[in-house]
This record gives sequence, structure tokens and C-alpha cells, in this order.
Amino acid sequence: MDVNPDDLSGAGALILSQAVAASRYVLIGESHMTREIPAFTTQICRLMAPSGLTAMAIEAGPEAARVVDAVMRSDDRETRIADFLRAHPDGIAFFNGRDEVRMAGDCAAAAGSDFQLWGLDQEFLGSSGHLLQEMLASGPGPLARAALTDLATQDQNATTAALASGSPGDLFLLSGTQKDLDQAAAAVAQDGGERVQYLFGLLTETRAIYQASQARQGDPNGRRARLMKRTFAGHLAENPGARVLMKFGAWHFYKSLNPLNQRDLGAYVAERADGEGVTALHIIVLGAKGSEAGYSGVGRPATARAFNIADDEAPDWRKDVALAQPADAAPGSWMLVDLRALRAEGLASAPPEWRELALGYDIAILAPTFTATSLLGVEETATR
Repeated sequence: MDVNPDDLSGAGALILSQAVAASRYVLIGESHMTREIPAFTTQICRLMAPSGLTAMAIEAGPEAARVVDAVMRSDDRETRIADFLRAHPDGIAFFNGRDEVRMAGDCAAAAGSDFQLWGLDQEFLGSSGHLLQEMLASGPGPLARAALTDLATQDQNATTAALASGSPGDLFLLSGTQKDLDQAAAAVAQDGGERVQYLFGLLTETRAIYQASQARQGDPNGRRARLMKRTFAGHLAENPGARVLMKFGAWHFYKSLNPLNQRDLGAYVAERADGEGVTALHIIVLGAKGSEAGYSGVGRPATARAFNIADDEAPDWRKDVALAQPADAAPGSWMLVDLRALRAEGLASAPPEWRELALGYDIAILAPTFTATSLLGVEETATR
């Protein structure tokens, strides 16, 4: 299968287009921060759009998605997201990547004026400044305004410190004291108003998930998964019959228990689709070698991290697929494996890695090479 700027072609493209056409929910489980997967996702948008595409659900918070949604149809969307990220370093997860923002605009152009981005996740580490600005702009009463103004000042100081150190631990979301947040929560409950209370809830839930993850206590992954399921269910309640493209990290989209032994968002969507009598198509897209963009600190450019599955000694389905590529395949061809056919034949004798994959996904796609994306809004702050 060839992933071209304007379309998909080859035998694999026919299998994929037929499967997409038959599905209400199309889930792309990825490895993050490459140039190739956004380009692939754009082609899936274009396959879905003629039959209706309501939204793309993304691995970002609701407010982060709203920021991207507001500019994705603009010719200067990359500049505007870069400006936002300079003001709020680490304020958006994943859609701080240049190729992700370009993809959002291309999908919106294909799907039409009603197309939306739905952010299902917690907000990102540097989101507190934007959330506090939005709260203050939402007309809180005097008690809430005083408390939120104090938190906003703390946030500005914390952001300055985090830009100097590069450490996300210096950002207000993690460095702010629980006492100050509890006092603000009491004030917000008194006269904050509905919008402010909602935004403050996003801030505190995000903080709780990150703190639990740092401390390795409780169930942060499960809490995060439950949050995403609730948020998605809310969107579907407001948009009956919605046709949705979803793009998250691969572990989130297993139809079955994922490698963390959790029922994550993919399992929820699979069960929901069964209950609705419609189809959810789960696609995993990974690479054989190349580079991916890695986090390098607050306000820092991404680090391109090289990988090659041939160097990994552990069993991996990608190795088998790479070895099975026909000798006459065109350079740059992507390999597609229809796991639905594998399930139909029975998995009793399948190697463990293939059994897990086939229970979790419907189609597996291997890109020959990945290239790390670049980040927006880091040029000026990176030298501080």
C-alpha cells in the first residue's frame, strides 16, 4: 500500500477503504509524533468524509482541542498555535506538532464546516495558565476572582521557572500547593459560576492524574481511561449517530485488554459499537525504523529518537511483517495485515504477540520509515 499526498493506492488500500466505508467508528492506534501518521490520517479523513464525518476524537484535553478547533480552518493555523504555545508552554499535548496541526486543517477541509475536534483526555502539563485565563474571562464572582487571580500569578512565576529549568515539575500544575488549590476550589464553588467550575474541575482532575502517575500510586491509567470514556459518551449523547475518526496512542485502542491489562477507550468503543449494531474499525499503525519526536523539556525543541525494530531482541509482529515484504515491493510501500482474517482462522497456534495483536486490532499497518515531526512555538523559548 502506498500513502500518497492525495490518496492511498495499492491492494492494501482497497481492503482499507472497504473496511473504513463500513464503519461508524474508525480508530487509529499510533506511535506518537511522526510526520507519516498525520499524513496517513488525512487520507482516512478523506475516505470517510463523503459519507459523513462528524468529528475527530484526539488524545488531548477538551480545552486544548477547542484551541486547535478554533484555528484549524485558518491559513495561518500553525502560526497561531505557535503563538499560543509560546504563551502557554506545554499547553497542548501532541497537537503542538506541526504535522498534527496541518492534519487537523486538512481533515476539516475534507469533512466540511460542521466537523469538530473532540478532546477526550486530561489537559497537558502546561495547561493551567490557559485554564485560569479562561476562568477569569468567564465572569466569576469576587471571591472566585480573587482566588483565581492569585493562582494565575503563581502560574506565571512557575512557568518562568519551568522555562529556565526545562523541568515539567516546576510548572504550576505540579508545583502548586494543595492548600492554595483547596482554598480556590472553595471560592469557585461559592461564586465561580458553571463555566468556571467546569474549567477548575479540568485543572484539578489533570493534576490528580499526573500526581498519581508520578507517585506510582492509585490507578492513574485507569482513572484517565474512565475520564476519556465519560467525555466520549457525553459527545455521543449530544451527537446521536455521529461518525467519528479517533487517533490515540496504540495502547489506548485495543478492543480487548491492552498490554497494561486494562479496558481502555478502545474496549469501550468496541462494546458500544456492538450495542449500537454498528462497526468499529481498530487500526494500528507503527513503523519499522526511523525516528520519532521525543519530549525534551518545557519549551524545548523535540529530540529525534532513532529506532529500528531489527535491533530489538524481543518478539515483535513488526519483524515478521518486515520479513514478509515481497522482494518486488516498491520502495516506501506500507504493509497491511488483515487481522480479521487471522481471527477467523483461529488463534490457538498463533505466537503470543500475534494473538494479542489480533485480539486487540482489526488491521495492522507497518510503515517502512518514520520521520520525527517538529514542534511549534519552541523557537524563542528554547534559548531561555
